[in-house]
This record gives sequence, structure tokens and C-alpha cells, in this order.
Amino acid sequence: MMGFRTLLYKELLRFWKVSFQTVAAPMLTALLYLLIFSHVLDAQVQVNGVRYTAFLIPGLVMMSVLQNAFANSSSSLIQSKVTGSVVFVLLPPISYVEFFLAYVVAALLRGLMVGLGVLAVTGWFAPISFVAPFWILAFAVVGGGIMGSLGMIAGIWADKFDQLAGFQNFLIMPLTMLSGVFYSIHSLPLFWQQVSHFNPVFYMIDGFRFGFFGVSDVAPGMSLAVGVACFIAVALTTLAMLRSGYKLRY
Repeated sequence: MMGFRTLLYKELLRFWKVSFQTVAAPMLTALLYLLIFSHVLDAQVQVNGVRYTAFLIPGLVMMSVLQNAFANSSSSLIQSKVTGSVVFVLLPPISYVEFFLAYVVAALLRGLMVGLGVLAVTGWFAPISFVAPFWILAFAVVGGGIMGSLGMIAGIWADKFDQLAGFQNFLIMPLTMLSGVFYSIHSLPLFWQQVSHFNPVFYMIDGFRFGFFGVSDVAPGMSLAVGVACFIAVALTTLAMLRSGYKLRY
């Protein structure tokens, strides 16, 4: 696994060297979301008996984990392809499994790092409990793995930065913003409640929030099963693309 360790170190070093952009900036964005929404709605809204600001914090943490896991693997691959430096990763005898693991683990670690930072800066605004830490960790890892793998698919598929931006703006952004980060799906009309159940990110947000408050819209076991199934499907797709050399070797 020397290739995996070396590539993982390279990916970790890549985002840590610009940590002001890759870690601090997403923390500030999440803090702004919290300040704006909590200021407007905290006095008027409670969700499942939970103060709105407290309800919002886990959603922002998980959203930050997911978006930054996707951003890490996708930006790394597209930058390597555009600059031509991807050849230096493809030439060494690194298996496609090691390639996949290094990028996904690095993406997951960046997502978790940003998530912990968001929790640290937002946790001062409302009392937060940790009812079920296992569920918190499980959904963070599975969700980060899904987005890290999806980021690899986007980075492999895209030939230009604007194609990657389109993938992020028209797929990742709607999936995360319409997943229940800012609301409970029970506040939606019945039709949109049903539509929300086709969004895999909804299950990640809902299960992650369960770990803090012990309440959720869907049973956490069901949410975790959906998340694991999605991760397996996305991971197998990514491995197939790497194995074929699609837009990397050919």
C-alpha cells in the first residue's frame, strides 16, 4: 500500500497548503448561514420540539462535510487533468483501488475537518447534545465517502472547469440545499415530502441530526442502509471508470 500512502499524503498536503481557502472559508460560509437564518427564524420556529438554531447546526455541519468532500476529490482531479500533472500519478504502479482509496479518504478527511470546524464555531449559538455519537460518526463517514466518490466521477468526466461547475451547480448544490438542512420535510406539502425521499442526501442529513437530538423524520437504520447502498453504487461506478481508464489514460 505504499502507493496509497504516498498519494494520500500528496492529497492531504494539497488542500492543507491552502487551508485558508479549503477549511477556513467553508467555516465562515456556514457561520453566515447560521447567523442569517437563526436571526430571522429562531424566535418563530421550532422543529420537533428543538429550537431552530440548534436544529440548524447539525444540518450545516453535515452539509459542509458533504460539499467539501466533493470539492476536494473533484477539484484535485480536474486540476491534474488540465495542467497535465495527472500523468505523474498514472505512470507509477499504483492500482486503481489504491487510487480510489487515496482520493476518497483525503476527501473524507477534509470534509470531517471542515465539519468539526463548523461545529466548533456554531456550537456557541445554541445548546447541542450528543445523544448517539455512533450515528453522528457513521453518517459523516458514509456521506463523505459518497461525495468523495461522486467528486471523482465528476473530476474524471469533466474536461474543463466549467463542466465541473455545472456538475456541482446543477446536481450537488440542489441535492444538498433541498435535503432538509434548513427545514423538516414535514413542513412541506405531501408531494414534496415524497420527492424528498428520492434524495439520498436527505437521509444523510436526517440520520446525522438524529445523532444529536434523538429525533428524525426517518428511522436512522433505514437512512444508514440507503447511504451505504448509495456509497456502494457510486464507488463501484468510480472503480469501473478508473479501471477502464476513461478520460484519464485514453
